[in-house]
Amino acid sequence: MALFASAPIPRALTRRSALLGAVSLLASPAFQPAVAATPQLPDIWPHASQVPGGVARLSLGPATARPVAHAADVPLLVLGDVAAWTALVGIPLAAVPGEAHITVQAEGQGQRQIAYTISPKRYSEQRLKVSPKTVDLSPQDQARYERERDHQAIVMATFSEPWPQALRMRVPVPGRRSSSFGLRRVFNGQGRNPHSGMDIAAATGTPVAAPLSGRVIDIGDYFFNGNTVWLDHGGGLLTLYCHLSATDVKTGDVLKTGDRLGAVGATGRVTGPHLHWGVMLNRTMVDPALFLAA
Repeated sequence: MALFASAPIPRALTRRSALLGAVSLLASPAFQPAVAATPQLPDIWPHASQVPGGVARLSLGPATARPVAHAADVPLLVLGDVAAWTALVGIPLAAVPGEAHITVQAEGQGQRQIAYTISPKRYSEQRLKVSPKTVDLSPQDQARYERERDHQAIVMATFSEPWPQALRMRVPVPGRRSSSFGLRRVFNGQGRNPHSGMDIAAATGTPVAAPLSGRVIDIGDYFFNGNTVWLDHGGGLLTLYCHLSATDVKTGDVLKTGDRLGAVGATGRVTGPHLHWGVMLNRTMVDPALFLAA
């Protein structure tokens, strides 16, 4: 038996074994090169959507102080820090697809323009039957509507500090969320402005909560919107809540995320109880879904 133990190993077999051993060694975990894990970018709200009714997120670069940015003559929400600033631009539903721009003024720098492209988006059409008196307004109702329109234009121009930092919102009321934002609406056969918010179906009396910390800047009973609350979140970011059956706040109240502000109802021009929730950025109604995690 010692014959086999002392027999010489063929030279070819020795070379092959060595090569296989080297390959096995290099394939072992100890000899694998370190691969850096791909960093996971944090979720950012609002989500960018450069379409009519969406939000553009435009990089402004570094600056020693917060730059001032405008779309036409309307101030924009600018977030970030000295290393990197970002302008958030609400894009009107009536915007024409194509190139648009904002103007930016940073400390120690000249005024400059930043261009971006608005992509087209086709929204659906919705036909509704409502009370004729809410479509063909009487002279008295028309005068009321115009007074309310002028008042709310002042509310919508609110631009205050401090600017918000966390813009992820929670849904203000539980219920079935429609994808009705941007719908071209036809009431009793007559075309009207597109739907500028999110409708959430819920029973009358269901509590409505603030989706983000903010200050109550307006409460009213309006012809079309019914009982309404407006919240200011800073930097031109506003939210509104319409058709409420009750309001539980007063102008000037400061609310935290989740604080109750009212209850679902069916006031104003409606076909049933629900919450109409709107989000406004630089005086432009944008899709609330862009501010939600899901």
